[in-house]
Amino acid sequence: MTEVATLDAYGVLTEPATLKIQRLLPGPIERVWAYLTESDLRRQWLAAGQMEMRVGAAFELVWRNDALTSPPGERPTGFPDEHRMQSRITELDPPRRLAIAWQGSGDVSFELEPQGSEVLLTVIHRRLPDRATMLMIGAGWHMHLDILVARATGKEPEPFWDGWRRLKREYDRRLPA
Repeated sequence: MTEVATLDAYGVLTEPATLKIQRLLPGPIERVWAYLTESDLRRQWLAAGQMEMRVGAAFELVWRNDALTSPPGERPTGFPDEHRMQSRITELDPPRRLAIAWQGSGDVSFELEPQGSEVLLTVIHRRLPDRATMLMIGAGWHMHLDILVARATGKEPEPFWDGWRRLKREYDRRLPA
């Protein structure tokens, strides 16, 4: 039985170190692809960073989570106001699949599948090093995708850090110890 993606579906472990999370977004597929690949759109829900659209291309992602929502909520202790990560495109099949190697925290793939007037976005984060990282990344992907859904549907998302804290507690409860 396949789990149906909803606007607030939780990520699930498909293997011990692999998190899968899905969202349905308003189409067309090219619009959702632009939110993944264009820095100005991606920075509104995840991280900025210009990408050269070719396999092997290196780029830098720059997270500024305080700028994603207004207000941002209270940033947890130990989180910088900006985080930079070297990345590299490992797979590219526009506008259906993008896979990226993330420095120090595994690999991420984005798959897009048209479903009528909507697009199913599947994010798979592989090779998560430990449970603490899984909880942070599970809550992070969930919150970032909630913001993407809000941006794509013209709604106002909840404050980033408030949502992230709530989701981290929920992922702690849901993911096996």
